[in-house]
Amino acid sequence: MSTALVLGGGPAGLAAAEVLLARGHAVTLVDHKPSLARKFLMAGKSGLNITKDEPVGDLQRTIGCPQLDPMLAEFDAADVRAWADGLGQEVFTGSSGRVFPVAMKASPLLRAWLARLEPMDRRLGWRWVGFDGAGHDFDTPEGREHLGADVTVFAFGGASWARLGSDARWLPAFEEAGIPMVPFAPANMGLCVDWSRHMERYFGAPIKNVALNCAGRRVVGEFVLSRAGLEGSLIYALSPELRTGAPLFLDLKPGLSEAEVAARLAKRPAKESLSNRLRKALGIAGPLAALLQEFGRPLDDLPSKVKALPLHHTGARPLDEAISVAGGVAWGALDDGLMLRAKPGMYCAGEMLDWEAPTGGYLITASMATGRWAGRAAADFMER
Repeated sequence: MSTALVLGGGPAGLAAAEVLLARGHAVTLVDHKPSLARKFLMAGKSGLNITKDEPVGDLQRTIGCPQLDPMLAEFDAADVRAWADGLGQEVFTGSSGRVFPVAMKASPLLRAWLARLEPMDRRLGWRWVGFDGAGHDFDTPEGREHLGADVTVFAFGGASWARLGSDARWLPAFEEAGIPMVPFAPANMGLCVDWSRHMERYFGAPIKNVALNCAGRRVVGEFVLSRAGLEGSLIYALSPELRTGAPLFLDLKPGLSEAEVAARLAKRPAKESLSNRLRKALGIAGPLAALLQEFGRPLDDLPSKVKALPLHHTGARPLDEAISVAGGVAWGALDDGLMLRAKPGMYCAGEMLDWEAPTGGYLITASMATGRWAGRAAADFMER
């Protein structure tokens, strides 16, 4: 029987192991943590969003990485739903199109998945430390160990949430082996803001029904004020543009034109206070009014500030705090089956590849798709 080594116990690694086992190959899965899929479990604490219920073409366009297109065509949102159903885990689609397990937690789904993967050998608490010929060296609780295999699938994750396992400590060994890398950068990350003291009362407040404009892109929805700065889906959606240093502007009234804002303000009595004018004419009060004061002074051209308030920040939150990362193993280092050109029989999958997923279930879907793709290619390699 051929043997396969899967390094990394997140969704990509488990998906690769699932395919290899189904093809009749012995699988050894290695992870440096004492338990598997820790980031997956953390993502499910507030409701596990496993995919977005949309056609594959929309899925591909939203993720925006052409190299992933064939993998998503083979394992798309409908396939994710069918996979969960096959594990006995019923799912439902929310009003936004996001798909969740009915249990709303990751743990029942993970337990069912690991039960299906029971035949594989697990080596937990083993940290990969580098290539050794056709095999690999590991630091283990019992000391240095070596493992060889007919094929290897790397699914190490990225460089965020190190405490859950994605610490990128594999990166120096890849670089030393001459494998081309794109530097990691935060994705789906918050922004740092040096707030004035009067903003403290609004920390934790959601800013709803607004729009953000950055580098020609406009997104509508909500974000959150935090002690550290700005967080939430609208901020995350603009990660690629914000990383380049493009200025960020807030539209407090996306349903009105600047002329309509000016007209409404002009109808208010001249002696009325600014806070009353904003509240009665435009419904701007509380944290919205505080943001206008924080970033809009002097308020000499109020309609333009309402429609394009510059949100001054000091850059992205630290890489380890990001939900996910951009960068990783360069596509030029891989063949069409995700095999490393410099290491025949060794494949890469998941977040360690150079791509970037928006929030909304896309990260889990594409990670599983790449894991299955690499697992199938690895099985084909052995069977040839």
